[in-house]
Amino acid sequence: MRINVGTIDRIFRAVLGLALLYLAFLSGLPLFEGALLKYGAAVVGIVILVVATTRVCPVYAVLGIKTCRA
Repeated sequence: MRINVGTIDRIFRAVLGLALLYLAFLSGLPLFEGALLKYGAAVVGIVILVVATTRVCPVYAVLGIKTCRA
């Protein structure tokens, strides 16, 4: 697959992924005490971090979206 995630999108995704992991495991908020939201947020956070790291978003590929210049 080709790179389709730009720098600003990549930074936003990395921050969002880390925030979701923090909320899931370290925040102590009552909302994230249930297993469904806790592990759901963790899985989504990990997926978002993988996309930010690899710079390839399968959803963008399907929709034909490209946020990078080259």
